[in-house]
Amino acid sequence: MGDTCQIKQLYRVCEMTLSTEQQMLVEQRLTNEKKSTAVAYLLWFFLGGFGAHRFYLGRTGTAITMLILFIVGWATAAFLVGIALLIPLAIWMIVDAFLIPGMIAQDASSKRTAIANEVSVMSGGN
Repeated sequence: MGDTCQIKQLYRVCEMTLSTEQQMLVEQRLTNEKKSTAVAYLLWFFLGGFGAHRFYLGRTGTAITMLILFIVGWATAAFLVGIALLIPLAIWMIVDAFLIPGMIAQDASSKRTAIANEVSVMSGGN
């Protein structure tokens, strides 16, 4: 959470030094590069157990964890051990449904800062 605030502060500082044209360029590039909420929710709905929505949103570590829970859970479900893995995975998926918009906003914020810095450097810091 502190990182998000820090990113927003950096963008505000950079935003103040960018001209209106440069700010428009930043927002245009951001629109082209940011993640789609619809795609994230479709991946969550159809492939959520595999962690596909987290792979899409750049959360590779937790996506791999979800994938391992899914595979091991189903592989051991016949022995009833897998149920103990699949229940937390199901809860995690439900929680993710509410976290997806925040993950997309955080990704957009970090991309906005990176693009603004790139535009600022390319224009000679002006």
